[in-house]
Amino acid sequence: MALNDDVERIARQERELTWTGFETEAAWLLGQRLRELAFSRGHPVAIEVRRFGQQLFYTALAGATPDNADWIRRKSNTVQRFHRSSYAVGLELKQKNASLNESLPPADYATHGGAFPLNVAGAGTIGVVTVSGLPQRQDHELVVEAMCSQLNRNYAELCLPEAG
Repeated sequence: MALNDDVERIARQERELTWTGFETEAAWLLGQRLRELAFSRGHPVAIEVRRFGQQLFYTALAGATPDNADWIRRKSNTVQRFHRSSYAVGLELKQKNASLNESLPPADYATHGGAFPLNVAGAGTIGVVTVSGLPQRQDHELVVEAMCSQLNRNYAELCLPEAG
């Protein structure tokens, strides 16, 4: 039941975490907020904010590795392809006992958590924000927490329950 609950909660996150507009300043502020949260917690992550086709923010904190940049690329590709968070895609495939690798190359796509669509009202999915370096559920939730902060949403109402 927890898997179904997570899938439903992530769908709610994706619906409700919508921007009215998303320009370069919004990307910078979101990236900065993510960096502040990660740095204050000692998370060894890399962070990227991009409109499709254009990187707007990137940083790697102490402990992040070059592999994190590749995970960001692969998770971001999944969001660009499906306009869903990489974690949602992975959980929905798990529900079906399926794998993305059956249809798309794993060298270019990853369904691990951490990439979240940037949805703009009236425009749809225009980009992606991605974190890599933590366990996938934590990567996903760090993004959701930062987006809630930037969009003045109550994170406690949208967060996934602790995995147990």
